[in-house]
Amino acid sequence: MNFKKSILISMTLAFLFVGCASSTDDIEEFNKPALYWYKKIGKSISDNNMDKADAYYISLKSEHMRSPLMPTAIMMLAHAHMNNEKYLLANYYLDEYNKRYGESENREYTDFMKLKASFLGVKDVYKDQKLIMDSIAKAKTYIYRYPGSEYAPLVNTLLIRLHMSQYLLNENIAALYDRTGKPEAAKIYREKNVGSVVEMTDITAPEKGIIGKIFD
Repeated sequence: MNFKKSILISMTLAFLFVGCASSTDDIEEFNKPALYWYKKIGKSISDNNMDKADAYYISLKSEHMRSPLMPTAIMMLAHAHMNNEKYLLANYYLDEYNKRYGESENREYTDFMKLKASFLGVKDVYKDQKLIMDSIAKAKTYIYRYPGSEYAPLVNTLLIRLHMSQYLLNENIAALYDRTGKPEAAKIYREKNVGSVVEMTDITAPEKGIIGKIFD
């Protein structure tokens, strides 16, 4: 059984396990067993109360840092925040996981999840230029580091989408400078596209932006 499947099974069992947990939350709680905090995290995620889930994780971490429940709890929170489109927080938990449990056999998956979170975090190509460039660099690193990865096709698709976004952004800025009578500035931005892995003829501009939902 691979790492991804084992994590998904553990998370499924966790949600079943917390189904019978009490819905009553004490105002002040401390010095509880690791399983108690784990159930609280799972129930809070089920209730879509991520603030509480994060707070319960802090309690689990501070009281039971070496608990065998920690890895699954961290991945539960990473997935939950990603599902809620809180990609910075998802990345925080993925970094936590890599820092503590990022052995070679599961690093491929967590690095892919980090890349996915960065990609989905691009909401506006004009405001997120640095994130686009950083995501391109991370995608190239991923392909170099894991050439035979099962996620390689998705990463390559992601990378092409990012290159298209960058190309369209440069072209749109250049066109804006053309319209405002600044040909030298327009030239600078068109030169940024020289040597790009995509060309304008490769791109059909979508209605809702080039960053699409390729993970559905």
